[in-house]
Amino acid sequence: MPMLEAMMTQRAVRRVRPDPVDDAVVLKCLELALRAPTGANGQNWEFIVVKDRRIKERFARRYRQAWWPYYRAVIRRQAARDESMAKTARAVQWQVDHFTEIPVLVVACLRLGVRDGKLPGVPLPHAARSGYFGSIYPSVQNLLLAARAMGLGASLITLPLWSVASARRILGLPHAVTPLCMVPLGWPRGRYGPTTRRPVGEVVHLDGYGNRVWLSSPTGR
Repeated sequence: MPMLEAMMTQRAVRRVRPDPVDDAVVLKCLELALRAPTGANGQNWEFIVVKDRRIKERFARRYRQAWWPYYRAVIRRQAARDESMAKTARAVQWQVDHFTEIPVLVVACLRLGVRDGKLPGVPLPHAARSGYFGSIYPSVQNLLLAARAMGLGASLITLPLWSVASARRILGLPHAVTPLCMVPLGWPRGRYGPTTRRPVGEVVHLDGYGNRVWLSSPTGR
């Protein structure tokens, strides 16, 4: 698939089939994920591929525990007045309810032992925290694009990892390895389609916030 097509049609696909995904396909996606840059070329990533139903069940419990309070406190009110949010909430709820049926979960981690934005005993400034946690996301975006190009459904989620200590226990991670996000993978139940996004001119500012010089230009629509 051409890269631009993959980027223009990429979306979070949460409803996937329980059919197995061949290991070769998963490993190819991860190989492409590893082509992404990292800070100082540290390549300090680790990826845990979860296929064991017992491990999925433990993460499913964490997902439910995190989703319900968030849904009740925030999402339910927004969904009541916004059909787009309601649609997203239904898709997330489906994923929560069918989490153990998803064939593959990929947990993206970084090695460094950062806990709550700190090294052992040393608070990190904002730029350092942003740089550390941000180092995983170029590779995760590569993983998502690779999944799209291969016809897999994928989404980036964090709620199953709401307790870092619990995630470490479930996966047997040492304290030097921090789980940051999870990408469920499977063959989609529906179709990828064109995505709806705000015009670029509405969200791009020149030199300072509020200077939307491209708002009315053809390229900004």
